[in-house]
Amino acid sequence: GRLQNIGWQQWNLKVLFGEKPLVQIWDEVGESDEERDKMLLQLEQECLDVYKRKVDLAATSRAHLLQALADANLELSNLLSALGEKSFVGIPEKTSGTIKEQLAAIAPALERLWKQKEERIEEFSDVQSQIQKICGEIAGSGEKLGSPVVDESDLSLKKLDEFHSQLQELQKEKSERLHKVLEFVSTVHDLCAVLGMDFFSTVTEVHPSLNDSTGVQSKSISSDTLTRLAKTVLALKEDKKQRLQKLQELATQLTDLWNLMDTPEEERSLFDHVTCNISASVDEVTIPGALALDLIEQAEVEVERLDQLKASRMKEIAFKKQSELEDIYAHAHVEIDTEAARRKIMSQIDSGSVEPSELLADMDNQIVNAKEEALSRKDILEKVEKWMSACEEESWLDDYNRDDNRYNASRGAHLNLKRAEKARILVNKIPALVDTLVAKTRQWEEERGLSFTYDGVPLLAMLDEYQMLRHDREEEKRRMRDQKKFHEQLNTEQEAIFGSRPSPARPLSTKKVVGPRANGGANGTPNRRLSLNAHQNGSRSINKDGKRDNTRPVAPLNYVAISKEDAASCMSVTEPIPTTP
Repeated sequence: GRLQNIGWQQWNLKVLFGEKPLVQIWDEVGESDEERDKMLLQLEQECLDVYKRKVDLAATSRAHLLQALADANLELSNLLSALGEKSFVGIPEKTSGTIKEQLAAIAPALERLWKQKEERIEEFSDVQSQIQKICGEIAGSGEKLGSPVVDESDLSLKKLDEFHSQLQELQKEKSERLHKVLEFVSTVHDLCAVLGMDFFSTVTEVHPSLNDSTGVQSKSISSDTLTRLAKTVLALKEDKKQRLQKLQELATQLTDLWNLMDTPEEERSLFDHVTCNISASVDEVTIPGALALDLIEQAEVEVERLDQLKASRMKEIAFKKQSELEDIYAHAHVEIDTEAARRKIMSQIDSGSVEPSELLADMDNQIVNAKEEALSRKDILEKVEKWMSACEEESWLDDYNRDDNRYNASRGAHLNLKRAEKARILVNKIPALVDTLVAKTRQWEEERGLSFTYDGVPLLAMLDEYQMLRHDREEEKRRMRDQKKFHEQLNTEQEAIFGSRPSPARPLSTKKVVGPRANGGANGTPNRRLSLNAHQNGSRSINKDGKRDNTRPVAPLNYVAISKEDAASCMSVTEPIPTTP
């Protein structure tokens, strides 16, 4: 058996080392059997060692392949989990075949997943960079931000959609903020134009990026910028409001001074840019430079100049206001001592005891009070006017009734008939009008504790006098009617005795009471002031305090109203009324 082993080994050695076997070499050399056995054992041991090393290398290689396969499967699972994929096209369903075949089957899927992961990381990085940039713009941080850190453990589409949603919300907020910034900048521009201020210096004080030279997307949209812009707009609006109030005050002063000194329109037109906004609201003033400081200073200088001019024309102005005051009282039929008032003004101006502004302010107050008093007397004065007009018509009607030729077919006779009919209607309303006047006058006096005078005469005393004279007139009319009846009866008896009717005696005419407007001057202009002169027989006078004296004054110019029935009665007694020609 040993020889067989040696023969096999020699064959193997022959195969390994050539045609000449090791035994033949040993025979030629003369190696002993012991040496030969020893060398064969050594050679066998060496062959076994080489084989073991090869087996170990093969086992190590297999272990490495198995670890690579396990790592590949783990990486595959991690990639699918990170990408949020439950499955992936290209992954073998069955794990059959050799290890290398399994690795070769998984490798393409891993390559595609690695590529998809890199693309997904880029998408996440892009979205997160935009989010980080917008957040920095909103926060107002001017530092340059680095690349965002992407969480590679969650690269799912769901997470990416969340980032996209956040980005859209931030982009919307950025758009809204940018719109607000542009609105604020536009408002600042308009306000600066109206106020005559430098827009660029004003807006760049808030933030340098708000200059028009920078692009829209480059403008600051931070919360701090918006807050400072809002404060700037509020400050400019308040400044605009204050300047407008100042300008309107100056415009009012200018207008008052112009009206006071009768300034011509040519000189006033130089300040039309000031007075045009005298009643404008803050929002209505939009013209550039309308509220500039130099314009306000110009108006202030003009007001100061006019004030100095007004001081030099103080007497003229004061007398002009006094004339206005006198006109108000004259129209209201209030009697004042004009000469004493003018002398007082002259003495105050000449002595310098009163400041010109205080004097004019006092006269302005007097004018205001006079207007208020005139307004309170307006209703009563209107009724006094109606009463006077009715008395004038009554006076005319008395003259008309005494005219024997009033029914002749003369020119204009029909117009007089119509006027007489209207006059009778108006005269019949006088008693009611007087009663109303008395009631309103008493109410006025009770409310103010003053006596209501008409051109210095108490109105209630005038009305009381009118009512007494009216009563006397009625008594006189009755006596006239009785006298006419007596004459007619006497004429009838004479006709019966003598057989013929004598000419009727002319009836005694009544005493004419002149109307309140008949006290005219030489030119026939009626005097509107009522008179209570005491020069007629049997009249009682009334002083300005409303007290009657023992002597009886004249009637206030025909205050008696003849009723329509009495007038018709008188006409039927004296003569028949013919038809209208």
